[in-house]
Amino acid sequence: MRARLSISLALLAGLLHPASAAAQTQLVPVATGLVNPVFVTGAGDGTHRLFIVEQAGTIRVMPIGGSATSLFLDIRSRVRSGGEQGLLGLAFHPAYSSNHRFFVSYTRAADGAIVIAEYAASVANRDLAETAERVLLTIPHPSFSNHNGGMIAFGSDGYLYVGIGDGGSANDPPNNAQNKNALLGKLLRIDVNGQSGPLPYAIPLSNPFFGSIDGRDEIFAYGFRNPWRFAFDRLTNQLWLADVGQGDREEVNTPIQSGGNYGWRVYEGTACTNTDRILCSPASYLFPLFEYTHTAGRCSITGGYVYRGSRNSLPAGRYVYGDYCTGEIFTWDGTEQRLVLDTSLSISSFGEDDDGEIYVVGLNGVVSRIAGEAGGGPAAVDATCPQDMSLSQLTVAREGETTTIAVAATAGCQWVATSAVEWITFPSGASGVGPGTVTVSIQPRARWLFPRVGLVVIGGRAIVVIQE
Repeated sequence: MRARLSISLALLAGLLHPASAAAQTQLVPVATGLVNPVFVTGAGDGTHRLFIVEQAGTIRVMPIGGSATSLFLDIRSRVRSGGEQGLLGLAFHPAYSSNHRFFVSYTRAADGAIVIAEYAASVANRDLAETAERVLLTIPHPSFSNHNGGMIAFGSDGYLYVGIGDGGSANDPPNNAQNKNALLGKLLRIDVNGQSGPLPYAIPLSNPFFGSIDGRDEIFAYGFRNPWRFAFDRLTNQLWLADVGQGDREEVNTPIQSGGNYGWRVYEGTACTNTDRILCSPASYLFPLFEYTHTAGRCSITGGYVYRGSRNSLPAGRYVYGDYCTGEIFTWDGTEQRLVLDTSLSISSFGEDDDGEIYVVGLNGVVSRIAGEAGGGPAAVDATCPQDMSLSQLTVAREGETTTIAVAATAGCQWVATSAVEWITFPSGASGVGPGTVTVSIQPRARWLFPRVGLVVIGGRAIVVIQE
């Protein structure tokens, strides 16, 4: 018996490292039951709230650590939704805490045009927006329903950056992305605090095509296919833009240079498309920092954020992104792409809260926070959400069994259960909010000389499972 116990402990010691590695990065659900969510963000006003954009035309709000969302804005009557159309972007003014202004990007119901509009939160109720709209920019999108872009974000310069797709279809038939006198296929930059003649916004004087220079004044950079998501590094202010590819490769571009031509439709990533082969002169274009090809089911990049949070969920400075089709979540460390999570999500977006923590948005209705520890140990435990388990070790007979583990968590705190071995499953779900229970099922096994040992990790706390 002593020999068998010693061997069991040795097996456990060997298991601890891979189990910790598996728990190093995990997703903690924070909102469920959503309808086609496409973005999440904080307001930057110190109120520690999350704002979740739903494609049909609604924005929902919830406190971080809360268990329910409420309706912040409903503009479904103005929005055409479906496929790549809908309410797609949200950005809060840098002075939102005092002026209550925020901006959205959506597909107009009447004709499919791309609209950038301004709204305001209610002064009386910070969790409710006024329905009055001020349209800033309308971009016709008449021929196809795809490639609308949708991301909007404020840079450290106080200007609003707007990502616009090439207008749709394959190979950009009108060549919009290379046409400096068209707004499609571009990254735009406007000043929402000013006005230029009849325009309800001003043009930054430093825009590369301002004034008599050939090209639309609003353009900051061009040659994009569908810049669905981009983000500014909150420490360095560097802009990271992921451009969705066509049939071969996905790309991430940074830094984004004023007046830069990023290649589409002549290049897809670093590959000449042969659409305008005579123009395939590398010296004329700026190429991505890195790219990946459509292997193993990958097909569409979802751009993310450079991690700058304080929970040590990931190593600081890593760029986080994913693939919509495979549900894989990757990081770029400056040298190579690394897979950190392989999920079953259709990843529509990533988001960042006011503290720099990164969230993953699944089109299937779930928003989750990326949790973990940069040093490679078990997932970090949130000190503001103390959790405890009803047991620390579970001994199971060879025939297997199904049991429950009580989770003592503070009300409103999210937790998730994981296991690195396939013979331990969670048939009733692996996550919860506040106090609750998790059902653990251990499969039967054939008789063997030694016990098998596994781990269940709940909220970063490990429970040893020994099956005799």
